[in-house]
Amino acid sequence: MSQECEICGKRPQVGNNVSHANNKSKRRFLPNLQKVRAQLKSGEVKSLRVCTRCLRSGAVCKPQVRA
Repeated sequence: MSQECEICGKRPQVGNNVSHANNKSKRRFLPNLQKVRAQLKSGEVKSLRVCTRCLRSGAVCKPQVRA
């Protein structure tokens, strides 16, 4: 399963681990993805993998909870 936000398309980035001696080795910066039940524009409820920025900004509409 890919590490990609299904709303904004955010994916892992690459960079370096830098030691105190300035040695560099490759590393990956992974997006903070959460599995969330979201209500689509069509009214369908679906489980999505979404980054926390999309959750916080309100790009994801959560379904109403039935009591």
